Amino acid sequence: MERGNVSFPNTFVLLGFSEFPWLERPLFAVVLISYLLTLMGNSSIILLSLVDPRLQTPMYFFLDNLSLLDLSVTCAIVPQLLSNLWGPDKTITAWGCITQVSIFSCTICTECVLLGMMAIDRYVAICLPLRYTVIMRPWVCVQMAAVCWSSGLANALLQATLTLQVSLCGHHILNHFFCEIPVLIKLACGDTSANELALTLLLIPFGMVPVLLVIISYTFISRAVLKLPSAEGRRKAFSTCSSHLLVVTMYFGPGTYLYLQPSSNSSQAKSMSFFYCVITPLLNPLIYTLRNKDVQKAWKRILQSQGRVNILKAGRSLPVS
Repeated sequence: MERGNVSFPNTFVLLGFSEFPWLERPLFAVVLISYLLTLMGNSSIILLSLVDPRLQTPMYFFLDNLSLLDLSVTCAIVPQLLSNLWGPDKTITAWGCITQVSIFSCTICTECVLLGMMAIDRYVAICLPLRYTVIMRPWVCVQMAAVCWSSGLANALLQATLTLQVSLCGHHILNHFFCEIPVLIKLACGDTSANELALTLLLIPFGMVPVLLVIISYTFISRAVLKLPSAEGRRKAFSTCSSHLLVVTMYFGPGTYLYLQPSSNSSQAKSMSFFYCVITPLLNPLIYTLRNKDVQKAWKRILQSQGRVNILKAGRSLPVS
């Protein structure tokens, strides 16, 4: 067999949602609006924490990293999805496919570890409030974020290397809307045991360990909150953690279903991936901002200061009588 028939094809065809052609144009509008709102929402969180000193805390530092991850996965996958939904050309280059595999592998694993780190931050804030600023000092937060990103990058390098070694024998049609490792493995005509073993083993550090951290942290948090004397104090403590718990549930729920249910059909897999790649990055900033009084106050301060600047400019431009 010629080498050209064994190695990666030059291009891949992404079938996407072509089995429902009537759905593509309405879905394009939904995805485009979600994409623009995702860019605005996550970018605004990052900008707010940069310009407002009151938001320069460990919680918002980790939230900035979460927003950056959401922006990365969105920008890597959604533009290609929009192109495929709008026009007849549904192809992606081999290196574009590998780029999607790498970025998706990096962001999904980095976010798993990050959500575990955010649970630790909430534990220290509620269970050890008097020592919070000492324990969660800036350098510690940077080191925790570095662990998240370096583990995700290491996973991306490993997955991209293993994926490039898969023999596809000229197969280039992916029944998905982006290049994902399980879908590429299905096209393989050779031995994929190393790829499958890597996916299985990586579930331990990126799937089980973060969930275990969340469960342990919130077990201690619940015990500490229930001991608070006032109902108002308990309500505020639970309100502080509710956003993080909702994001954890929304993130690990679809991911667990998608990767631990190999019997699910392609339509179900695409629907779950669509939820993770398009809907979740849109909902994350909404969850953290709509119920967050600190963010709302930061917006008010910025808008009020901008209003004062406009008034001063208007006053200076008035003619002197």
